[in-house]
Amino acid sequence: MNTQVIDYGHMAIDLDGPEFLRDQVAAILRGRIDSGEYPPRRRIPPEAALIEEFGVSRPTVRAALAILEEEGRIITLRGKGRYVRGPSTSDE
Repeated sequence: MNTQVIDYGHMAIDLDGPEFLRDQVAAILRGRIDSGEYPPRRRIPPEAALIEEFGVSRPTVRAALAILEEEGRIITLRGKGRYVRGPSTSDE
């Protein structure tokens, strides 16, 4: 079996692995948010840049971004892009 793995530093996308590509892309982006590479209130790269970087389809990138939005890590501002959420102001 010929497995294609694309390395992104400490994480990699395994194109033939058992984990969905959307979950792998979401994990890499989550890691970048958690590490501060994508700081709070800053725009993350647009879909086209992520598609090119990861070599995956637009639906895969959109699904990965939807996961991060559901987790509350990013927010979409229509016509402006997606941004990393800032710290919560509530006392949760």
